Amino acid sequence: MTDLTQRRLFQAAAISAITAAALVGCGKKEEPAATAPAAAPKAAPLKIAFAYVGPVGDGGWTFAHDNGRKAIEKEFGDKVVTSFVEKVPESADAERVIRDMAGEGNTLIFGTTFGYMEPMLKVAPDFKNVKFEHATGYKTAENMRTYDSRTYEGAYMAGVIAGKMTKSNTLGVVGSIPIPEVIRNINSFTLGAQSVNPKVKTRVVWVGEWFNPPKETEAATALINGGADVLMQNTDSSAVLQTAEKMGKRAFGWDSDMTAYGPKAHLGSAIINWGPYYVKATRDALEGKWATGQAWWGVKEGAIDMVSIAADVPEDSKKKIDEIKAGLKAGSFVIWKGPIVGQDGKDVLKKDEVADDKFLGGVNFYVKGVEGKIPGGK
Repeated sequence: MTDLTQRRLFQAAAISAITAAALVGCGKKEEPAATAPAAAPKAAPLKIAFAYVGPVGDGGWTFAHDNGRKAIEKEFGDKVVTSFVEKVPESADAERVIRDMAGEGNTLIFGTTFGYMEPMLKVAPDFKNVKFEHATGYKTAENMRTYDSRTYEGAYMAGVIAGKMTKSNTLGVVGSIPIPEVIRNINSFTLGAQSVNPKVKTRVVWVGEWFNPPKETEAATALINGGADVLMQNTDSSAVLQTAEKMGKRAFGWDSDMTAYGPKAHLGSAIINWGPYYVKATRDALEGKWATGQAWWGVKEGAIDMVSIAADVPEDSKKKIDEIKAGLKAGSFVIWKGPIVGQDGKDVLKKDEVADDKFLGGVNFYVKGVEGKIPGGK
């Protein structure tokens, strides 16, 4: 290599070094471009399905459940997707609908009436990844739990008002299906009325269905023609209140606020707010905390209330309702506390004896003051 060549190589290396140093001094050193961290994939929404026994527009039971479904959507937004099927019979059809819901990818399914219990029990073992919730039932499974509302608390408060407002001392109840839930409500209504008016008696007409407005109308008419001037119902439509309105009598809304269906007849509505429970159940599922079991919520948990009490209800009755609500929330007031006497005159609860949930869940008798016999009873 010649001297000239060596000098040129040396000069090139020196220039290169000077240029690099200058770039460093100017903060222009090139570095590899930073790679942005990959965004975490967005979790798929929880798919939730509801099976309804009636139409969502029934103004009562199913309407109240659908309000609970809407409460889920409001609380969780795009974290959930909800759907429903209405007017699902309490028959083999229920199993088909619930099975379809699970097959369509819903992993939280609510069955909202007593008659879905056995169908849901049949489907649950075939879909272990699905969480099943059954309203008003008593059977559970590894992936199926039950929930209910203490509707008897609302019935009792209705009775307190009815006992003051009746002029004939004859109350009427339109009953749906003679299961403990409904019998318990009839009795609680009567006990509430007796607490302010020992002279009252209660008559019951059974329609054998949850939702059948024509039959409910016929039953309400029969009760009014038989002397009842204040009616309560354990059916799902507004037909009883509307009948009372037409016939100049008084009645209560049931499950939802029914004031608009019979404003002149309306004494108050014993409502169910399913929202708090549905929100909790959904949160349990989203957070991986869901577990089988049984829940029974009432005034204390915000699930039951007496609302829109009529203006002509005496102030002392309204005050008593407020006291009952406060007592139920605090646990200082108990509805089913002895002495309570059955229709046959025998004690069902002795003095100061308090009914537990097992007792309440098996009520199959009328208390003293309720007339007639329970269909299928002894």
